[in-house]
Amino acid sequence: MARGGAQEQAAKIPFRDVFAVAEFRALWLAQLLSVVGDQLARVALTVLVYDRTRSALLAAVTFVASVVPIFIGGLTLAWLADQYARRRVMIACDLVRAALVLIMAIPGIPLAALVALLFVVTLVGAPFSSARAAIYPDVLSGDSYVMGTAVTLTTYQFAQVLGFAAGGTAVGFFGIRTSLILDAATFVASALIVQAWVRPRPAPSAAVGGRREASRLTDLVAGARLVFGRPALRTPMLFGWLATFYVAPEGVAAPLAHDFGGGAVAVGVILAADALGQTVGAIAFSRFVAPSTRLRFMGPLAVAACGVLALFFWRPGFALSLLILCASGLFACYQLAANAAFVAAAPPERRSQAFGLAQGGLYLGQGTVMILAGAAAQHYAPARVIAVCGAVGTVVALAMAIGSARESRLPTNERR
Repeated sequence: MARGGAQEQAAKIPFRDVFAVAEFRALWLAQLLSVVGDQLARVALTVLVYDRTRSALLAAVTFVASVVPIFIGGLTLAWLADQYARRRVMIACDLVRAALVLIMAIPGIPLAALVALLFVVTLVGAPFSSARAAIYPDVLSGDSYVMGTAVTLTTYQFAQVLGFAAGGTAVGFFGIRTSLILDAATFVASALIVQAWVRPRPAPSAAVGGRREASRLTDLVAGARLVFGRPALRTPMLFGWLATFYVAPEGVAAPLAHDFGGGAVAVGVILAADALGQTVGAIAFSRFVAPSTRLRFMGPLAVAACGVLALFFWRPGFALSLLILCASGLFACYQLAANAAFVAAAPPERRSQAFGLAQGGLYLGQGTVMILAGAAAQHYAPARVIAVCGAVGTVVALAMAIGSARESRLPTNERR
C-alpha cells in the first residue's frame, strides 16, 4: 500500500516510545480496564443463564447480547464522538456503564432484564470506543501512530485473555453478584484515569460549525459506498470479517465446557484460549514479520485460522481442544495486516466512519453466527458445531484468498 515505507519504519519503533506519551498510557490503561470489565460481565451472565436454563441457545443469545450492540451503537451512536468533546464522551460512557452494571448486581433481577441491561451496557461502549480511536491521532502522529495501533490491537487481545480467565475464576469463586460489582469498578477506574491524564480538547463539531442532523444518514451511505467501492478498503475489511467463523466457539463455550464436565472456570479457560493465541500471534507477527510481506501471508493465515477448527469433527478432549482454539487464534494474527492495510487506504477525513462500518459489520456477523451456533448446539454436539463453522469459514477464506491474489495483479490505480 501507499504507506508501506512508513509502516516499515514504524516496525522499528520500540514499544517504550509510544508508552512514553502520558496520554497514550492513559488511553491504553482505560481500554485495558474497559475490555476486562466487558469480558467479566459476558462470562458471568453466560454462565448464569446456562446454569439456570441448560439451554445452549439462550447462553449464546446472552453472549451475543454483549456483541451485537457494538454494531448498532457503531451506526447510531458513534457520531457522539464527533459532536461532543471526546474526553467527556469517554468519561460519561464509563460512568453510565458502571451504574448499569451495579443495577445488574441487585439480587432477584429476572434473566430477561439482566440480558437487556447487558445489551445496553455494550451499546454505550460504542461511542466510548469511537471517541478513544478518534483521540489517538491527536496523541500520536506519523510512525508512532502505526506502532500505537499495533500495541492497541495486542492489548485488546491480552485484555480478552485476562478478562475471560479472570471472569471464569471470579464467577467460580465469588459468584455472579460480586463479579458484576468488580466489573462496575473497572469502568469507574477507567473514567478516573481518563479524567486525570487525558487532555481536554474542544468538540470536533465546534471547529466546523456543528453538524446537520439530516446529514448523518447521508454520511452513512457515503461511507458505505467508500468502503465497498474501493478494493483497497473492501479486501482487508472482508478478511477482517472472517473472524465471524473462527469466533463461533465463543457462542457455545458454556455447553462445550459442560460436555467436558467443567463449570465456570472451564468456560473462562475455553474463551481465553483463542484470545491467548491471538495475543501471541499479534506480538510475533508485528515484531518478526516485515510489514511489506505481511499482506502475502494474509490469505493463507486466514484459511488456517478457520481450517484448524475442523479438527473438532473428531471430538478432541479438553486439553487438545484448548490447543486447537489457541492455534486458531495464533493464525488470526493476519488481522494486524488487514487493519494496517485498511488504515493506509482510508482517507484521513473519513477514517473513523470507515472503521465504524467495518467494525459494525464484523460484530453483526459474529452475533449472527453465534446465535446460529447456539441453536445448532441444542441438537448437536458443540464440538461438531464448531467444526462446521470452521469448515464453512475455510471455504470462504479460500475464495477470498484467490480473489485477493487476482486483485494484487491489477494496476495500482485500479486497486485504490
